[in-house]
Amino acid sequence: MAPTPGGNRRTRIHVVSDVHGNARDLTRAGEGADALLCLGDLVLFLDYADHSRGIFPDLFGAENADRLVELRTARRFAEAREFGRQLRAEVGMDYPVAVEKAVRKQYAELFAAFPTPTYATYGNVDMPPLWGEYAGPGTTVLDGERVEIGGWVFGFVGGGLRTPMRTPYEIDDEEYAAKIEAVGEVDVLCTHIPPDVPELVYDTVARRFERGSGALLDAIRRTRPRYSLFGHVHQPLARRMRIGATECVNVGHFAASGRPWVLEW
Repeated sequence: MAPTPGGNRRTRIHVVSDVHGNARDLTRAGEGADALLCLGDLVLFLDYADHSRGIFPDLFGAENADRLVELRTARRFAEAREFGRQLRAEVGMDYPVAVEKAVRKQYAELFAAFPTPTYATYGNVDMPPLWGEYAGPGTTVLDGERVEIGGWVFGFVGGGLRTPMRTPYEIDDEEYAAKIEAVGEVDVLCTHIPPDVPELVYDTVARRFERGSGALLDAIRRTRPRYSLFGHVHQPLARRMRIGATECVNVGHFAASGRPWVLEW
């Protein structure tokens, strides 16, 4: 845990989200900070900007990745799933085993890049059962839990809500709401997905609304945290906005920017 400042000493934290395999910049993300916060999506399954990068093209090739992106972007999710099934049948691989092996390779590199201390929660593309094997003693994993840093209370809620994409860590709205409720009143509410506000959930490049949380929006209005921090939407219509007393901030697509968002008090 970052030390509680004495006298006039300020506390500085750096926040990242949507790391998607960017271990190189992650090694520097905590420089000059009392703590690093990671709001999930460590895994790179498929890079929509460069279809040759990620687990899917490694297994099936960039040309097939082009096709998968085309189907998903057109919101033809059933066809995308059938296309994936056909590829797996043609290759004849044990797909879950191959994916887990690739995820483990990424996690080994990414968790090794975390500074001490790091506080992290899951994204929707992460595989929570594996995190305990890779999180070192300097990394605290939190989901529906709170921690104090520099005299402020931070609450963490990981994962995403269910979508046609069927990413690994999507949960029911009720389960997500229960985690929000368990966190309670905090100074900073840290989640992977944003509150369900059109300007915060619309991706201007993908040209679609991602899923935000109504329970999170209700909690922001009810408990009035100083900040609501999140990621998930890579190119949002609005990167920040105020909801009542709360400053809501999309901390950014770290895989592309390589820069953490900074909070000092």
